Amino acid sequence: MSRYELTAQAKEDVLTIWEYIARDSLQAADRVETAIYEACNFVALNPLAGHSRSDLTRLPVRFWTLPRFPNYQIVYDPVPQPVTVIRVLHGAQDLVKLAKF
Repeated sequence: MSRYELTAQAKEDVLTIWEYIARDSLQAADRVETAIYEACNFVALNPLAGHSRSDLTRLPVRFWTLPRFPNYQIVYDPVPQPVTVIRVLHGAQDLVKLAKF
């Protein structure tokens, strides 16, 4: 059983990220996708590892930046079991607009 689950939007985010990167390199797209799932597993095992962003949302969600690809962030709810990954976002996106989870 997985320690985390992705919302439909998070699954869409991962696919969109993969497709965008794959235009230039399938191998790079696969590396980023793998890093995303590794980060999801990490936050599932360490649900308080991320940080809150009161500047973006009042919801009790946390943000975790991918160590190998710091332009990407996992937005997740650490409370439920399994941990729920709500979004996977790129730092160039309008986080204020997207933070309406």
